[in-house]
Amino acid sequence: MAKDQDAVASIVADWRRERPELDTAPLEVFGRLHRAFLRYSTAISRPVERKGLSMAGFDVLTALRRAGAPFRRTAGELADSGLISSAGVTLRIDRLEKDGLIRRERDPQDRRVVHSRLTDEGLSLIDELFSEHLDNERRMLAGLSEAECEQLAGLLEKLERSVLDAEGGA
Repeated sequence: MAKDQDAVASIVADWRRERPELDTAPLEVFGRLHRAFLRYSTAISRPVERKGLSMAGFDVLTALRRAGAPFRRTAGELADSGLISSAGVTLRIDRLEKDGLIRRERDPQDRRVVHSRLTDEGLSLIDELFSEHLDNERRMLAGLSEAECEQLAGLLEKLERSVLDAEGGA
């Protein structure tokens, strides 16, 4: 690999040499996106893991915090809230309840409905961690201007829609 070439550029150059008839442009986008995501994942998980949480637990706590007072949601609402998959929500809730970060409560109007609610300890922890999380992300974006961040966010939104459209056609 040439000194001024990163890993993705090197991989693309290798494919262009070995299979020049192939259009390797997608590798330049998805290769960089994947490598950036791996580094991002590692960096954002460190402070969370230092507090004894998994990223899955962090996602549950942030979903409850975003719900606003009284900071509660049902398991189904948590699964639908954005970043949390429905698989394993109950296991995550069990773990967070065991750690004293959330409490399960029956709905007074319908006893069949169970809400997970942040405890005072859970609220304090997620407020601290989320501030640290945003600071961490700001540091990672420091090499981009505000305009570049806005442009990148718009392009990534467009990319996500394109990927979803491609899944529908597959």
